[in-house]
Amino acid sequence: MRAMILAAGFGERMLPLTGHTPKPLLQVAGTPLIEYHLRGLAGAGFAQVVINISHLGRQIEAYCGDGSRWGLEITYSPEEQPLETAGGIQRALPVLGAQPFLVVNGDVWIDYPFQRLGRWQLKPWETAHLVMVDNPPQHPLGDFCLDAEGRVTYRPAERVGYTYAGLGVFAPAFFAHMEPGKLALRPLLDAAIAEGCLGGEHFRGDWEDVGTPQRLTELDARISAADRR
Repeated sequence: MRAMILAAGFGERMLPLTGHTPKPLLQVAGTPLIEYHLRGLAGAGFAQVVINISHLGRQIEAYCGDGSRWGLEITYSPEEQPLETAGGIQRALPVLGAQPFLVVNGDVWIDYPFQRLGRWQLKPWETAHLVMVDNPPQHPLGDFCLDAEGRVTYRPAERVGYTYAGLGVFAPAFFAHMEPGKLALRPLLDAAIAEGCLGGEHFRGDWEDVGTPQRLTELDARISAADRR
């Protein structure tokens, strides 16, 4: 299985930090966020990784290079202007191949064992499989629910669900009906839920959406303290 790291966003909520540094290169305990993903993917047996880039993308290319220092082969998918999640993935489909692939947001921290998704076989009814987590304080109601079969369902207004972790496995067919261009992932997820072809799981491990400077500072302090122990 190949993997894709989404790294093309502007990171507006992280300003002023992202005025000079792309968000995936912001550091936690002295290591850029994207490197944690690269280490994890390499350790899980992945060999080929695609990274989409746009805002300050040359910095990401300069830091990650060809991936050889992690035992990886990195291919870049440049975007003149960020195409959002679905648009960026759709642009990269020619280099992601014909088989299902892992996708992870470059601005999240997660200790999910990537080897689990590397071995994941989509169920006959699945065109994508999402990893979901407990809801963070800034998103208390969550995004979706899960039924007993592992199908992702809409979250009723009165119910608390789970939050999409920015990690999942997608079949190329998930994007088959999408026109090239800028598009968020949520409309495609909603369409897949309506068709009953979106699967998922609840992950109870460590996860953080590094969406603001304060969250980055708090995560850095927490991980640095854990490393010292």
